[in-house]
Amino acid sequence: MGWGRMDEHEELNELSGRVLHVIYANEENGYAVLRLDTLDGGVTTVVGTLPAVCPGEELHAFGEWMTHPNHGRQFKAEYAERSLPRTSEAIYSYLAGRAVKGIGPATATLIVDRFGEKTLDVLENHPEQLAEIRGITREKALRMSAEFRRQAGMRRLMEFLCGHGLRPLLAVRLYKFYGEDAMDVIGGDPYIISAPHIGGSFAEADHLAFDLGCESDDPNRVRAAVVFELRHNAGNGHCFIPREQLAAATAKLIGVEPEDVDENIETLISGGQIRYEFIAGRNACYLPELYEAETNAAEILARMCRRSFGDKADINKIIAKLEKSQHISYAPLQKQVLELALKNQVVVLTGGPGTGKTTSIRAVLAMFDELGMKTLLTAPTGRAAKRMTELTGQDASTIHRLLEAKFDDTGDSVVFTKCESDRLDCDAVILDECSMVDIILMNALLSALPPDARLILVGDADQLPSVGPGNVFSAIIRSGVVPTVRLTEIFRQNGGSRIVRNAHMINRGEHPDFAENAGDFFRLRRLQAASSVETITELCTTRLPNKMHIPPEDIQVLSPTRKGELGTVNLNRHLQAALNPPAKDKPEKAFGDVIFRKGDRVMQIKNNYDIMWRTEDNRSAGTGIFNGDIGVITSVDLENEGIVVNFDGRIAGYGFDSLLELEHAWAMTVHKAQGSEYRAVILALGQASQMLMTRDVFYTAVTRARELLILVGDDQTAHQMIDNYRQSKRYTALRVRLRKLCGVE
Repeated sequence: MGWGRMDEHEELNELSGRVLHVIYANEENGYAVLRLDTLDGGVTTVVGTLPAVCPGEELHAFGEWMTHPNHGRQFKAEYAERSLPRTSEAIYSYLAGRAVKGIGPATATLIVDRFGEKTLDVLENHPEQLAEIRGITREKALRMSAEFRRQAGMRRLMEFLCGHGLRPLLAVRLYKFYGEDAMDVIGGDPYIISAPHIGGSFAEADHLAFDLGCESDDPNRVRAAVVFELRHNAGNGHCFIPREQLAAATAKLIGVEPEDVDENIETLISGGQIRYEFIAGRNACYLPELYEAETNAAEILARMCRRSFGDKADINKIIAKLEKSQHISYAPLQKQVLELALKNQVVVLTGGPGTGKTTSIRAVLAMFDELGMKTLLTAPTGRAAKRMTELTGQDASTIHRLLEAKFDDTGDSVVFTKCESDRLDCDAVILDECSMVDIILMNALLSALPPDARLILVGDADQLPSVGPGNVFSAIIRSGVVPTVRLTEIFRQNGGSRIVRNAHMINRGEHPDFAENAGDFFRLRRLQAASSVETITELCTTRLPNKMHIPPEDIQVLSPTRKGELGTVNLNRHLQAALNPPAKDKPEKAFGDVIFRKGDRVMQIKNNYDIMWRTEDNRSAGTGIFNGDIGVITSVDLENEGIVVNFDGRIAGYGFDSLLELEHAWAMTVHKAQGSEYRAVILALGQASQMLMTRDVFYTAVTRARELLILVGDDQTAHQMIDNYRQSKRYTALRVRLRKLCGVE
């Protein structure tokens, strides 16, 4: 049997031998590094996707020779055929290498001495004979046999899937859920691999299904495509899809008639794989988890809206005391925030930059402290939580940390320890940057609140919506049922800031005078992308550090897009070369077409709830590095194949196989920067998709700058973004549900 997929073996070099030692193996993706005893008597390093390989196995590989800069000459296997060991010597090596759980060198010696070349047949088919060996009980023999059969089944499954060009990880998950029945399950429905608990894509499942002779209108295919469309659109921010639209999109995707799709939608609804409801004037089709999140969040919020605490304290006396202690005089709207927070269980506070949201948060926090209430502060991202801590003087955490998020047993889905059965220990929660929170996370937070706890939702309703499904903050405000204060006044200390003034102009659709280079807002006009890249690099390396005393670590380059000359990928490549060039004392690791080097600024691009970290002083430790966390690579260990990253004092280690979770962060997209604030921001303005070149993207970028904003590019591009007012229209019924539950309509 073989793994990998190669139709023209003759174009590749061949290498045969026996596996001596497995240096490295990643069970998740099947990548391995091993030493091979070749037929000509030599020993060669082989690398490639070699799932579940063990010492003693015989290998016939097809690939090419390559020279690694650190490890020398290697054979990179593109395709390989394998067989279990056949000689007694090879079988001993296989078992002694702990290929089978419960068998080590000593036990391997006893078994192979007794059964020789028949050892593996005995293990698989006649385990009772193992009990004839002194020291091996019948129970132990059966356990060893079961483990060997499991390994054999896993190996055959991997070989089958890899022979069809699929990832070895899918075999691991399939076998975990279905055991020895996995092959039969796939044969009955290849699209099972696209189920969430397996984690394959619809394209992978479709490829396998057609290889196995599946017809284009097979019901399993149609239903899998329907679910794929729902999940795909959830990734685009939609909580549901109208049934008619869902049928049409699915039909177009797989080349069948919409009527055939609709029949299968009905079957999915009947079976509970899709939730259906006529709401907001739509025949709404939901994924079950999104339906539960939206309906539950609406019910909790509506219940909180109906709760009033009455006049338990004299608000005027409290305000006067706070003003005196904080040496401040609150504006009328800020006093209104305090009054509403005192009397209501849930309150929304929104406003643009410089309107006093932070002052209001401090005031509410001080009022709750005065009343003896325990208040928790939280935000969607690590950087937003850190900023909240700096501005309030009280510890803030991410929502994921607050709720003690972790992976479930599958390793793919997130569960929250803090939930309805184990609620947070608090009297109030203040959530900042609420516009970034999707419906799943909002429901998780609401479910974990104690029944009497107050909730203050803070954010800028005009910023970009959440990456995940829903438009929660906007829907809550537009419902009209949650007490809301919209701060509009720009305070004196911010009135001189052109960043603040221009941000508000942009938000209103007005064009600032970009030629007025003064104060904290500058425009450097560049008509060519190459010239813009050169200018941005110069600003980061010399002009801002030397002339304005802003070090590179306080500068953040933003772009609306990843692609193109002014996209983050290309900008990071140039900025790495300028800010952290190669050096003898800076080891580096090439990963695809990206080089990770000691001293690089990097960002975590997916939530990892299991990765361990420690503080710099080793006094505390924890788990979890989250999407958007930014750090610096402090070491690259080529021998042990790992890197270490310092995330603002949290030290985390990554294996080379986990580098897909990181990308360079001298430049990042505006979406990734949401919820963060930087001393100096350079915004690259170039050509990109009109979906990205919008007013809210521009507004969000400008409001990321605290002391200095520099636009680099063409005025025309800036004007086009301001004029491109595309509000994010998402299919969600949260607003409608809130109004119905509160008796408004």
